[in-house]
Amino acid sequence: MLELLSPAGSMDALRAAVCNGADAVYLGADAFNARRGAKNFTLDELPEAVRYCHVRDVKVHLTLNTLVSDREMRSAAQTISAAARAGVDAFIVQDLGIVSLCKEIAPGVALHASTQMSIHSLEGVKKAAEMGISRVVLARELPRENIAFICRNSPVEIEVFVHGALCMCYSGQCYMSAMIGRRSGNRGQCAQPCRMAYGYDRYDEKYPLSLKDNCLVQYLEELDKMGVASIKIEGRMKRPEYVATVTGVYREALNGAKIGDREMKKLRSAFSRQGFTQGYYLSRLGKEMFGTHMESEKKQLMQEARATYENNEAARVPVTFFAVVARGQNVMLAAQDRAGNIGRVQGNLPEPARTRELTEEELTGRLSKTGGTPYYCENVRCKIDSGLSVSAAELNRLRRDVLLQLSAQRARRSDTEIGTYTDIRKLSGTSKPPLLTVSVTKTEQITRNMRRARPAAIYVPISEIMAQPDFYQAVSAEQNIVASLPRVVRDDETPALLSQLSALSQLGIKRVLLGNLGQIPLAHSRGLECSGDFGLNLFNSRSMAAIKEQGLVSATASFEMTLPQIRDLSKPLPTEMIVYGRLPLMLTENCLMQNRSGICACHSGTVKLVDRIGEEFRVVRDGDSCRSVLLNGKKLYMLDKKNELRKLGLWALRLSFTTENGAEIDSVLSAWNDKAVFDPGACTRGLYLRGVQ
Repeated sequence: MLELLSPAGSMDALRAAVCNGADAVYLGADAFNARRGAKNFTLDELPEAVRYCHVRDVKVHLTLNTLVSDREMRSAAQTISAAARAGVDAFIVQDLGIVSLCKEIAPGVALHASTQMSIHSLEGVKKAAEMGISRVVLARELPRENIAFICRNSPVEIEVFVHGALCMCYSGQCYMSAMIGRRSGNRGQCAQPCRMAYGYDRYDEKYPLSLKDNCLVQYLEELDKMGVASIKIEGRMKRPEYVATVTGVYREALNGAKIGDREMKKLRSAFSRQGFTQGYYLSRLGKEMFGTHMESEKKQLMQEARATYENNEAARVPVTFFAVVARGQNVMLAAQDRAGNIGRVQGNLPEPARTRELTEEELTGRLSKTGGTPYYCENVRCKIDSGLSVSAAELNRLRRDVLLQLSAQRARRSDTEIGTYTDIRKLSGTSKPPLLTVSVTKTEQITRNMRRARPAAIYVPISEIMAQPDFYQAVSAEQNIVASLPRVVRDDETPALLSQLSALSQLGIKRVLLGNLGQIPLAHSRGLECSGDFGLNLFNSRSMAAIKEQGLVSATASFEMTLPQIRDLSKPLPTEMIVYGRLPLMLTENCLMQNRSGICACHSGTVKLVDRIGEEFRVVRDGDSCRSVLLNGKKLYMLDKKNELRKLGLWALRLSFTTENGAEIDSVLSAWNDKAVFDPGACTRGLYLRGVQ
């Protein structure tokens, strides 16, 4: 049976979820969660929330799905420890450093890979399982065929988002909010720039990045047959009434009710963006997936939703009562749940019956009145001597007391193993001046001057290498050519990638640059070395140690870090940072160029999105796929800071070329070797000096 997992951004939302049929809730505490704008829970409030849920057979998953800096790591350990003691059932994680920290501090608590880990393939799921993760939340962009394939072969549980907001970008790969206003989506502070208006090539009040909300309520039986373990409703930022309404409709569907116009109207009234979409699930991409939020008249619906949890307790836990009413001894009552928890109470002596004696039917009727509690009477087993009477008030009191005792039993937390936090031993990196590396998107960007500069690595998309193998076989004899892999390679695309990887060694190419965990075993299976790119979101020293354990030979520090953070970052393997180029802000499954005209022209050029203040964001093709990469308008430029960067312990500094032509590339290479000048009108320092929230 599918687990129904609902959001709980507040205590009211938690009650709304539970009272409307959630099997589990996910919530945040303190600062380390991807919805820091929600009300969330304090660590003092968390134990009561967990007790409330556990009494009602509801599991609690705590979100720890943000990137965490070295300075925050001790505080994160305290949160993990407090949450484990409170009895949470699982941690939802993104940061590889937090994965290792959870295993160190609370090894008995299950780990779930957040959708922020960008896992979208079976190899990614297997890699997560190797790291001790017991459930993976798949990327929302996956179609049904890919979900089914992963479920058939997965060694761990699979969780799928079925309802709520869709990010335009693959989760964990969006840097737009951070670059625009320092509010990092990877740090739980997304300002939702995808909901803003943009135009193509000039500003227009259109919304090419605003997707409709997901709604898979009609496909739950299909997901269940696939082997999906849990279905997830998005919405920790939304009101409790929304949580109540959506959870209630999905519970009805799981219970076998037919979902018709009435239920769909309720879902739309609770929240929608000009309707819903199943575009990713059904592989129907395009403009039909997009919409903006429209307020609807929903006062009555909200009142009805509030009534389900404000003055109501859903009876969801079956109990069996055991009663003994015997002459000469106090009335005995016990209540037992299916898990074997038992509450016991003792009442007064029964009285001799004056008008009518207590019967099994009357006793059953009294004990069945469990309204206002989370329990319902499944069975009554009793022994009643004849000629005795017990007042209704006494039976009611005993029923209340025994259920309170049972609740105390169900809320009791087992002892949790808590480890001790230890600071990771830091390695400062190299004292030598950093080398030069470059990345290109097209073969023609490899200029003569670039080859003369002999970079420590030239990163080239593997699709470009495969398009001109003779050229790269010749060049690799004198240059260190490294094949860069797309950040997204789905299972149906994996055979083609494996074929390409096999061909690299014949061209003299021995290493790949990758930004997703699932690609590590693919490259290693073909005897290739692996370097980690920015897509791995390496933000702290623990994540660097974790990625070294995966066999990588070098790594790229997250460009959401500040220079002091990069300086203090442990560097157990050669580390580089990006110092020039249009940084990638989004990676989208929807082809933004095709959505503009209805014709896929992403192979033939670029377009621009323009926002209301005239900022331009170029759109380029991601490798040889129809996925789009949205680039920052201004170029990152740190070439004039080379003396400062030499103090950071880095192996290399990378120039990232995307839309530049040969002349522009040579100009940048000249600035690398000579006097570089920062142009504040065309360039940016990125986040290296200002950081993110």
